[in-house]
Amino acid sequence: MSRKPELRGRAARLARLIPGAGSRAQAARTPFVLLVVLLLGGGLIALLVLNSALSEGSFKLDDLQKDTKSLTDEEQGLQRDIDSYSAPEALQERARELGMMPGGDPAFLNPDGTVKGVPSVAGEQAVSRAVEQSAVQMPLVLLPPEPAAAPGTPPTPEADPAQTTTTPGR
Repeated sequence: MSRKPELRGRAARLARLIPGAGSRAQAARTPFVLLVVLLLGGGLIALLVLNSALSEGSFKLDDLQKDTKSLTDEEQGLQRDIDSYSAPEALQERARELGMMPGGDPAFLNPDGTVKGVPSVAGEQAVSRAVEQSAVQMPLVLLPPEPAAAPGTPPTPEADPAQTTTTPGR
């Protein structure tokens, strides 16, 4: 009963023209084959994209490692410069070039307001002590003698260095 009657003649010719009437098994396989081909093609494309992304990341990583190495070298060089400038001998030499001299003995204030110690001014004693301690001798500068002022005359600005004023740019 499930058997189809065979068509003959004109009916058979018409049945061959209608799609799917004679090739049901082949028609059922076509979507499956297309699905398998699409899955394989999609997987291949996904692998290609993943591989190129990994390669690009590898190149970026290499560039960043080179940058890190150069910046680390620069940081170490700058740290060496800082260490050489902050060495006590370098600070002492730079202070001497700027005309600074060691201070005198300090005095300290106690919390109750009393003074502990006797302060002293930085002067010749401190300078002579610094010269004795350092290996570098300070150069001596000879000044011309000042003209003697007659008694009773007011001091002039040239004769009294405390009253001398200077203006910038002159």
